[in-house]
Amino acid sequence: MAIIIANTNYNGEVLEQLLTLAATGNELVEKGLIHLEPGVHEKFSIPRIKTGKMLQKRKEQPKDSDSKGDFNYSEKVLKPVDFMAFTTFNPRSFEKIWRKWQPKGNLVFSELPAEGQNALLSEMAKTVKFELGWHFINGEYEEGDDDTKLFNGIIIRMKEDDDTIVVLTSSNTMIGKLKMLHKNIPVTMRANPGLKILMSVKDFDRYDDELTAQPNKGSNWTDTNAKRFKGINIEPLANWPDGMPVATITGMDNNTNLWGAVNLQDDMDVIKIGLLENAGERYFFKMLMKADTQIAFGEECIMLEKVAASLEVEPTQLEFPAEGGSLTVTVEATEEFKVSQIAEGFSFDITDDGVTVTADDNTEGTGEKTGTMVISLSENTSKKVTITLTQPTEG
Repeated sequence: MAIIIANTNYNGEVLEQLLTLAATGNELVEKGLIHLEPGVHEKFSIPRIKTGKMLQKRKEQPKDSDSKGDFNYSEKVLKPVDFMAFTTFNPRSFEKIWRKWQPKGNLVFSELPAEGQNALLSEMAKTVKFELGWHFINGEYEEGDDDTKLFNGIIIRMKEDDDTIVVLTSSNTMIGKLKMLHKNIPVTMRANPGLKILMSVKDFDRYDDELTAQPNKGSNWTDTNAKRFKGINIEPLANWPDGMPVATITGMDNNTNLWGAVNLQDDMDVIKIGLLENAGERYFFKMLMKADTQIAFGEECIMLEKVAASLEVEPTQLEFPAEGGSLTVTVEATEEFKVSQIAEGFSFDITDDGVTVTADDNTEGTGEKTGTMVISLSENTSKKVTITLTQPTEG
């Protein structure tokens, strides 16, 4: 694209590279986690198609009423919003720094060699890149003059989608948190090659330390453990919020769940360098851009949130027939739970929904059999529920 820079002899081709780096060079893009649509001026629609079950018994002459599996079409919209980078400076401040490039007489920016201008523009691109990386993840848009709320980032898009799977956990360990996260990933997603767990660098460091601390299992203290959990790759991101790991489908193609759009608005003067005032010495840099993010499917976002420890069990009394059998206890917990004790003559199995309790045959017993079973959280062991177990006998 053609770029016109005011009052400078800076090389335009190199400037385009700097501009591209500043607009797209954040972590999500660099690590191939998001599909980025460039050149979106107004809006871009992400098409979504869902179908119901289609298979059925064979019919010799099917009719329209036999149709199954409608195509449900919907769209998510990327609508980039305007923002800019603007800064002023006095070129004379750099006379000593750029002595080898300094022309004779007064230093005038239009006479400064390209190497000197490159240093300024390179630093500007680095700063814009860093800030954009934060906004792509944590950004929030709000009308008004608040310069911290430029456009909505991926986290906001996940939270505002009603289909996002929010997993509540009170676990204090990263291993415990990731167990809860993994448990809630739909089985249809687990084989997807784009499935990754996104987390902060601090959270991964904690996870790495926990693995290393395990005897005979983790790496030694001089090495880093594999960035995986249950076979799912982990991507530590510097700008990702602490305590909020997310599992989702990533990638740079159209199959990803993470989308972004940018537009280098008004390409002819997207980066403008010129005198702030005709009679003054100060110059300005100005960059105009647009950006937005979106997710395709909320149900493909599994987000972990920290909450207070809780444990709910239903029912709290089980009465078995004399001949024995199995009954189910439903458990809702904010972290992994365990059965800490159970009465003799009863056994248990932990399932995805709770605990299955089995009683032995008591038809030849000497009397009614009673006892208790205690279910508690694995880490917050003070949270526990006692279940009463009873079983009569014949005669």
